[in-house]
Amino acid sequence: MIEDTIAAVATAHGIGSISIIRLSGENSLVISKKLSKKNDFKVRHATLTPLYNSQDELIDEAIVIYFKGPHSFTAEDIIEFQCHGGKIVAQQVLNAVLDLGARIAEPGEFSKRAFLNGRIDLTEAEAIAQLIEAKSEDAAKILAKQMKGELKGYVEGVRDELLNILAYSEVTIDYAEEDLPQDLIEQILERLATLNLQLSDTLFASQSRAGLMQGFKVAIIGKPNVGKSSLLNVLLNYKRAIVSEIAGTTRDTIEEEVKIGTHLIRMVDTAGIREANDEIERIGIERSIEAIEASDIVIALFDNSRVFDTEDEEILRLIKEHKDEKYFITLLNKTDLETKFDLRKISHYEPIKLSCKENARELISSLEEIMDTKNVSDEIMLISARQINAVKNALNEIEEAKEPLQEQELEIFSFHMNMAINEISSITRPFEHSEMLDKMFGNFCLGK
Repeated sequence: MIEDTIAAVATAHGIGSISIIRLSGENSLVISKKLSKKNDFKVRHATLTPLYNSQDELIDEAIVIYFKGPHSFTAEDIIEFQCHGGKIVAQQVLNAVLDLGARIAEPGEFSKRAFLNGRIDLTEAEAIAQLIEAKSEDAAKILAKQMKGELKGYVEGVRDELLNILAYSEVTIDYAEEDLPQDLIEQILERLATLNLQLSDTLFASQSRAGLMQGFKVAIIGKPNVGKSSLLNVLLNYKRAIVSEIAGTTRDTIEEEVKIGTHLIRMVDTAGIREANDEIERIGIERSIEAIEASDIVIALFDNSRVFDTEDEEILRLIKEHKDEKYFITLLNKTDLETKFDLRKISHYEPIKLSCKENARELISSLEEIMDTKNVSDEIMLISARQINAVKNALNEIEEAKEPLQEQELEIFSFHMNMAINEISSITRPFEHSEMLDKMFGNFCLGK
């Protein structure tokens, strides 16, 4: 049992109308009574009361709410003090509860206690953490479903099927004389194939929609002085990047966040890609190429007022090299100037024609359309690298299990099944061997 009582300011730092100080632990109610000089608090009722420090000085008049365990977020007694906003008052209330025996909570400790006390599982804990930093409205919808246990239910279903398969194998090893189906191996292979398809579909959907959770990254590339920095400034609606007629003004990548539609995206303005004149420029160009590889969407910019040359050819080479793994939007900039660019060179990429000095509405619409194609669906999504790796590892174990199963080497097959179950279980809760025994005796009525 966790005996100490923890405290923290639950609202963001800064000036606001309300600050919330949260207590969790067995002494939460005792501390709140001393702080308020009240004898008791009604459960789940808002009580307006003065708060005093250890010198009996008035700190503030605040609302106090008592959540009695186990019917609280941490499954412990929780007290919330809702005081007036600002840094000073909240810190005074926090100092007062610390003087009365609480300690400062470690980062994530409230959620950690909720997990340890069985109030939430790991998928719900991760959803809570990511919801705070959600990069789009679609991501927030997905995470809200996770907090309600959608992924937990999915994982439990996969886990249950793997346990059933393992139970078949274990029974065959230990109770071969029992009346078991003759086509057992064929049945297991069929069930494994179904599981493999199910997990593979989930993995693909999660990886293809990773930008929803982490925020889409968009790189702007092109040869020097085609208008990349101007485009960034237009999208941000302020002059973030230096714009000049001198080629090579941007010598490193510049990153900024901007909201397009319902998505928060990170725009990366890269150094112009050409043969470098010095070491600093060479490093900047290398980082530009790295930015392409790290981005979800790449905007390739060409200059309508200049003749197509070898530097433009290099941009086309990069598009061809990465077109199967990235979304590319091709732009022909400076269309307000005399046309010198050979449009035929990029016509099959269906370029958007614009002038960054005027507006980028058509580009914004294209970006929004691409990001909305990865919208929320009814498919289950894995929301972290940890969950994705667990599913990958489980799929590998399922694949490794097929050969020993066909060779009727059931001990080796069971080993791989155990590993697959451990991997899948790591998403929500640890696997216990007793669960497999329950399946064996429950499904086969053994030991009768």
